[in-house]
Amino acid sequence: MVEPVAGILGSSVAITGPELTPEEEAANIAAAEQAEQEGEDARLARVAEEAAEDERPNFLERLAKARSTFSGFLGSVLSRSQIDAESWNELEEALIRADVGIGPSQKLLDAVRVTVKENGLATSAELVEAVKDQMKADLAGPVTLARAQTAPTIWLFVGVNGVGKTTTIGKLGKRLTDQGDRVVMAAGDTFRAAAAEQLGTWADRCGADLVRGEEGGDPSAVIFDAVASAAAKGADIVLADTAGRLHNKTNLMEELSKVRRVADKGEGTVTEVLLVLDATTGQNGLQQARQFTEATEVTGVVLTKLDGSAKGGIVFAIRSELGIPVKLVGLGETAVDLVDFNSDEFVDALFAQD
Repeated sequence: MVEPVAGILGSSVAITGPELTPEEEAANIAAAEQAEQEGEDARLARVAEEAAEDERPNFLERLAKARSTFSGFLGSVLSRSQIDAESWNELEEALIRADVGIGPSQKLLDAVRVTVKENGLATSAELVEAVKDQMKADLAGPVTLARAQTAPTIWLFVGVNGVGKTTTIGKLGKRLTDQGDRVVMAAGDTFRAAAAEQLGTWADRCGADLVRGEEGGDPSAVIFDAVASAAAKGADIVLADTAGRLHNKTNLMEELSKVRRVADKGEGTVTEVLLVLDATTGQNGLQQARQFTEATEVTGVVLTKLDGSAKGGIVFAIRSELGIPVKLVGLGETAVDLVDFNSDEFVDALFAQD
C-alpha cells in the first residue's frame, strides 16, 4: 500500500508498506469502529454517572432540621472572639440537645480540650473547627457493606416496627440491581402479611427474586430457603427482612438470634447485620442498638428519616457507646435518597451556617 506524507519542503513523498488483504482491511475497520463505540460507551457511562451524582441527595440540603439544633449555639459561640468557659458550656448543650448524649458529648469535648491546649488555640472560630475535626475523626472508618468471597452474600436487616426496614431493603435492592447484581429478597417478616406484599412490590420494581413463606411461619426457614434459592440461581446477594420485633421482648430477641444462626448454616455467608433505626427516636435508638447487638452482633446501622430529625447526634452516640458505624442513611422518600453515610459531609452540614 502506498501512503503519501508531507516531505521536508511540503511536497508529497510516497512511503510504501506491505499491501493489506481485504480481510485485514476489514478487520482494521472493525477494530476502529469497536474502539469508537467503546469510547462512546465510556462517554455515556460518564454522563450517566454524573447524572446519578446530580440526583444524589445533598447532606447540606437535607439536614436543615438537625442543623438548626446547632446553628443558634454556634452563632452564640462565634459571637465571642475568644474561647471562654461559656463557649464550652454552649457547645456541650448543643451536643446534648442534638442527642449525642451526655457521656459521648463530654468525651468528645475532653478530646477537643487537649487539641486546644496542645495547639494553643485561642479564638472561638478555631474552637469550632477543632470540634468539627474531632467529630469527623470519631466517625471515620469504613462504611462499605461487606461481601462474601463466595456468593451468595447475606445481609440481614433487623429493627423494631415502623423504622423502615422493608422500605430500606427495597431501596437498596434497586441500587444493587441497577449496578448489575442479581438479588434475592427474603420476606422474613412472616407475622405481618403487608410486609411480604410490600417487599414483593419492591422486588417487582427492581427485578429481584422474592422468597416468602406462609403467614405466621418460621422466619428462619424462609431465610434459609431464600439463601438456597440464591445459591441455585447464582444470585449475588440475599437481602433478608425480619419481623419488627420489640427490643424489650426477650422471647422475640431469642428468635432473632435463631434467624441469624440458621442464615449462617446455609450455602451463603452473613457479612452484614444491619440495624435499621429511625433517627427521630433519639436516645431510644441507642437502647435498641444495645439490645439488638446482643442478639445478632450488629455490624452497622441504617439511619432512616435523618432528613426529618433534629436528633442527628444519635450517630455519634452509637459510634461512641457501641463502636457500631452508621453505613447508610435515609434522606428522603425515593430510592436514590438511601445513600452511603459520609462522615465529612454529615459534620460539615451540621455546622453550616444558613
